[in-house]
Amino acid sequence: MSDPKVEKEAGPAEPAKETTPEPEKRKREYKDFGEEDDKPTHAKVDMSQIQLKAEDLYDKEKVDLETIVVDDVFKLLQCDENGLTDEEATRRLELFGPNKLESEEQNPFFQFLSFMWNPLSWVMEAAALVAIALSNGEHRPPDWQDFVGIVTLLLINSGIGFYEERNAGNAVKALMDSLAPKAKVKRAGNWREVESSLLVPGDMISFKIGDIVPADCRLTEAINVSIDQAALTGESLPQGKKTGDQCFSGSTCKQGEAEGVVISTGPNTFFGRAANLVGQDDDTTGHLQKILAQIGSFCLVVIGIFVLAEIFCLYAGFRYTYRRGLDNILVLLIGGIPIAMPTVLSVTLAVGAQQLAKYKAIVTRITAIEELAAVTILCSDKTGTLTTNKLTIDRDTIRTYGPFSGEDVVLLAAYASRTENQDAIDTCVVGAIGDPSRARAGIKLLDFKPFNPVDKRTEITYLEESSGKLKRVTKGMTGIIIELCTRNKTDDIENRLEADVIEFAQRGLRALAVAYEEVDGTDPEGEGNGFELIGLLAIYDPPREDTKQTIDDAIGLGVKVKMVTGDQLAIAKETGRRLGLGDHMYPAKVLKDGPEPGSRFRNLDEMILDADGFAGVFPEHKYEIVKRLQALGHLCAMTGDGANDAPALSRANVGIAVEGATDAARSAGDIVLTEPGLSTIVHAIRGSRIIFQRMRNYAIYACAVTIRIVVCFAILAFAFKFDFPPFMVLIIALLNDGTIMTLSVDRVLPSNTPDSWDLAEIFAYAVAYGLYLTISTVALVAIIIRTSWFYDKFGVTLSGGAHQAIDHNDHQLHTIVYLQVAIISQALIFITRSHGFFFMERPSFALMGAFCIAQLISSIIAAYGNWGFTQVEAISGGWIGIVWVWDIIWFFPLDLIKFAMKATIIKSLRERHNAALAKEVKETGVPMTRTTSRAASIHESLYSNRVSFIRRAARKVGFGQKISMKPEELQRFSSIQAARTGSVLARHPSRPS
Repeated sequence: MSDPKVEKEAGPAEPAKETTPEPEKRKREYKDFGEEDDKPTHAKVDMSQIQLKAEDLYDKEKVDLETIVVDDVFKLLQCDENGLTDEEATRRLELFGPNKLESEEQNPFFQFLSFMWNPLSWVMEAAALVAIALSNGEHRPPDWQDFVGIVTLLLINSGIGFYEERNAGNAVKALMDSLAPKAKVKRAGNWREVESSLLVPGDMISFKIGDIVPADCRLTEAINVSIDQAALTGESLPQGKKTGDQCFSGSTCKQGEAEGVVISTGPNTFFGRAANLVGQDDDTTGHLQKILAQIGSFCLVVIGIFVLAEIFCLYAGFRYTYRRGLDNILVLLIGGIPIAMPTVLSVTLAVGAQQLAKYKAIVTRITAIEELAAVTILCSDKTGTLTTNKLTIDRDTIRTYGPFSGEDVVLLAAYASRTENQDAIDTCVVGAIGDPSRARAGIKLLDFKPFNPVDKRTEITYLEESSGKLKRVTKGMTGIIIELCTRNKTDDIENRLEADVIEFAQRGLRALAVAYEEVDGTDPEGEGNGFELIGLLAIYDPPREDTKQTIDDAIGLGVKVKMVTGDQLAIAKETGRRLGLGDHMYPAKVLKDGPEPGSRFRNLDEMILDADGFAGVFPEHKYEIVKRLQALGHLCAMTGDGANDAPALSRANVGIAVEGATDAARSAGDIVLTEPGLSTIVHAIRGSRIIFQRMRNYAIYACAVTIRIVVCFAILAFAFKFDFPPFMVLIIALLNDGTIMTLSVDRVLPSNTPDSWDLAEIFAYAVAYGLYLTISTVALVAIIIRTSWFYDKFGVTLSGGAHQAIDHNDHQLHTIVYLQVAIISQALIFITRSHGFFFMERPSFALMGAFCIAQLISSIIAAYGNWGFTQVEAISGGWIGIVWVWDIIWFFPLDLIKFAMKATIIKSLRERHNAALAKEVKETGVPMTRTTSRAASIHESLYSNRVSFIRRAARKVGFGQKISMKPEELQRFSSIQAARTGSVLARHPSRPS
């Protein structure tokens, strides 16, 4: 005990100050990661003059409710620590609105009707009207058979779309539900409990451990407060809060109790901004809907041209009667439009969603599957997504300064940790030793001092049972621990420690120092022989086990991965290095300031594309990153787990909520993972590309059939005055679409690069196939009408024993044409589904079986279908055999047409595309990825218009509710808070002027 006394006398005995220029030992700060010298500021305006203009309040140089001193907050919000009066609170409630989020409710009836408001549906509806209303003439009844068939298909299509949309995630509702329902507030000097929706700016509130913070506030009193805001900001650790700090609405108090003054409520809070961003994305037209619109428009143009041609030719040229011409037009309308396209694609996607569920991925918006296949960039949140969101000791970076090994240091640190009621640090330290019981094995606990904000360390005094000695271990903040270490506090140790702490901080690791001493005697409160620094532990949020492999797999599939996190830059870089993502990370401020002058980036877009990730981002930053990447033509997927990810999840083409995500994230996401990690995403990408191939095959088929039906029957009408019955076209469409439904389970191979809808290629293939099939039918009809060749060779006859079709509208000729068109049109799917020869890629049993059944039905109809109402008559087995052989002969050259198209027109289209891309890169320096969702077009506006039209109609008849949240400029959140709160109070002051 004498040594410490000698040391105490040594200080004042030194007279050296007077003789030398003071080589005094510098004060070491050991500034750990995350420590910042944030000092409160004063508003740079005269706070006695509250009449501020809104533009002043937007200026953070003048006032910022986040950082100005609390006294200025009280002045600006015209309140004090006794709280508001009931009258003032009521007045402010009218000014600022309730402290909750509101969303528009859409009437289900109008929502169902909205699916009948698009170009494809318009043509279906027009055909139905023509069949039931306009065709009622010339002493003939309405064409009710066609009418019933068309309306049935229309209702099925609308029903599937309605079901899908009603089951989509309601992101705003989930955010609203997670707001605290009750709040403790001081009104007129008295504390009371009220609904959190009644809080207003200027209210005094209090909360304690376990409570949800009910509104954004500045703390006026804080006792050992720790706030978990990971779900809001993405920060891994609960944040310690002191007087003057801001707490966010929706965060959870993990420790202590506090009082604060409310600075913003409802949509103006940090939490409300997230909900607002989710709700403000008014792009109600999905990517698949845009593709459908363009394919539909292609079909409409083809149909429109030939309908006009028929009107002029048949009526003006051939002087057709009204009803006869109308029947020909109906054939084009019914047969030309891909009536069941939305239904076929919806079923394909729904089956795909069931297949993805096997990989523990729940699809909440089935059209997202198609967009996932085309995704080129995956923006991933870090905390809880790439990482486990569970703090861990990094054993590879443990530093030791004494005789103890790294494992000994971890074990001693575990001794100095709680085993019950643990905070995040104690949990990770005890978890590092594997078996938590080892934290008390072989020792007898005599005294324990838990962590507190003043001492910033924990301490245990224990009896080592094996030796019978009393020992003491402490762990905590580096600067505090080293000051206790009297035994080995040398310049060498301090230099090493300082260097290690700096290295940890640069790598985003939090440092935890551990010291040890022995205690003489048996008194657990006795003085020890002096602490000795024995080690420094690095604490970090580790990547998930499968994350690195998942990222490598994603890159192998042509998907670039970017990290977008609310955590600090150093942490983001370290995580990026560990995952192989790279460390070209930038702070969020570059999104506002742009690249620095003289940097290698010419503009912000180029910087965003090059970056491996961004750190310190707020919800609007994530949203802005996704929006900018989409503006460059990329389809983006965004993963996340917290409420702070919800806006970007909603904006992204595919939002992916990982396992353990909050309700807000799950509702905003399109795909919800139910297993930890991201490996499911790779399965989902591969699965979505298989589904995409099925849809692309169908799109080519549908467009080809449109051209085949429209051009074929128009030419037959022009050349031979051939009037094909409309009902038989409907039968062809029904059988075709029933067979094509089985494409949803067809065998296809996924591509190794992101898929995209190259509509020029699809239309080129469709035109080639359609015209070829048209020739096959026209040639058959021409031979039957102009010659008796089939009678001469095979002895087959037509109605009344005719050797050739003298009557161009012979009922048996109608049946022959029906069978020929039905067989070869449906067989076309085997050509469009294969990349090589059709027989080299085996179809699924379901597709082959459905094709055989459909052709059996078609052959039976041809053999026995004496339907006078639709002008068809059964044909002989000889004619059925002739038609089958005819179609088989014409079928085989289709593969040659496919190869010729690839070698000529398709090759030319791709070369032009690549040349245009290279030119754009050369001019702008930014590699652009052209996708069909890059810009709005007339086709897309027709589809998005259906929603706005129905909304207007709903409001006019009183079904709609008023939207309470308006889109704002994407500015820094605190400035919006200041503007909303201060400017309203300025216009409505409570004090007399």
